[in-house]
Amino acid sequence: MLDDLFKGIFDSASASVIPVEKFLLCVAVSLAIGGLIALTAKSKSRLSFSFLTTLLALPALSCVVIMMVNGNIGAGVATAGAFSLIRFRSASGSAREIALIFLSMVAGLIAGMGYLAYAVLFTLVLCLIFLVTFGLDPAAKGRNKTLRITVPEDLDYSGAFDGILNIYCKQWKLNQVKTTNMGALFKLRYDLVLRDAAREKELIDQLRTRNGNLEIMLSQAEMAESDL
Repeated sequence: MLDDLFKGIFDSASASVIPVEKFLLCVAVSLAIGGLIALTAKSKSRLSFSFLTTLLALPALSCVVIMMVNGNIGAGVATAGAFSLIRFRSASGSAREIALIFLSMVAGLIAGMGYLAYAVLFTLVLCLIFLVTFGLDPAAKGRNKTLRITVPEDLDYSGAFDGILNIYCKQWKLNQVKTTNMGALFKLRYDLVLRDAAREKELIDQLRTRNGNLEIMLSQAEMAESDL
């Protein structure tokens, strides 16, 4: 009787009807998978509540869509076209965040096809990989920085700070040079990875002795276009 209530008006004798209990089981597993992905992302990244909610709900949404088009090739093609319309337009989005969204979507697709154990296994493996890569990321440890230094025009900035940066940084690169104050000053931008985040003040003090005590700004790494 319950199955008759949930039959579609376009169902035919040849079309299979998903039992309500199996439908609810797939949705419940998908929500659990989404919760695991959201918890994994939240444990290692500062993500917005709306993004975490998206990670939670997306597997269930993908699962329901796939269950509804099960066996219907035309509907499956239309669904693929609908998914292709998804666009990621957040200015602060990173490649890792986009990968988390696709992880949620793919896990939901697997669950929607009925392979619940595979969906759970796939999610566990990918979440473990994300946790490992989060731990290896210098930005996660506060060591990935952007350094901006103002220097006078009579200072040859080429190589002027190399010795100091080699002491305090594992990696560094001069990415931008800009004139300011009618050409009287230069503004340099370095991207660097600190050896020890606790020695930031020592680094700034050493740089001040070289740039005439002009403005120095050390901030969290700015995301480059190549990160997207």
